[in-house]
Amino acid sequence: MKMDSFPFATTDWTTIERTEHAGDTGRAYWRTRYFGEGERRIRVRMVEYTPGYLADHWCSKGHVILCMAGELHTTLADGRVFVLTPGMTYQVGDAAEAHRSRTEIGATLFIVD
Repeated sequence: MKMDSFPFATTDWTTIERTEHAGDTGRAYWRTRYFGEGERRIRVRMVEYTPGYLADHWCSKGHVILCMAGELHTTLADGRVFVLTPGMTYQVGDAAEAHRSRTEIGATLFIVD
């Protein structure tokens, strides 16, 4: 990830509009900000998954994800499963390993991609 020049900023996530995204089951609520321009624009999100959430797709996008609350289960295309609990992160590059997320109890994540 290369962060092109953009001005210093702070974010009060409670003031950022929340958008709803359906999973195969459950819902995801995103609060999203973008930094920079063009192809190298950075997306920063605070994401809440409801209990029982299962992503509706396999994702190949790279992310840095911090689990802030709850528990996130991420399955890789090869069948491996990783569990994040509060304070844990995962990192994956673009097109490196397809992954799909789910949670039984819900999760709050901070995501940079």
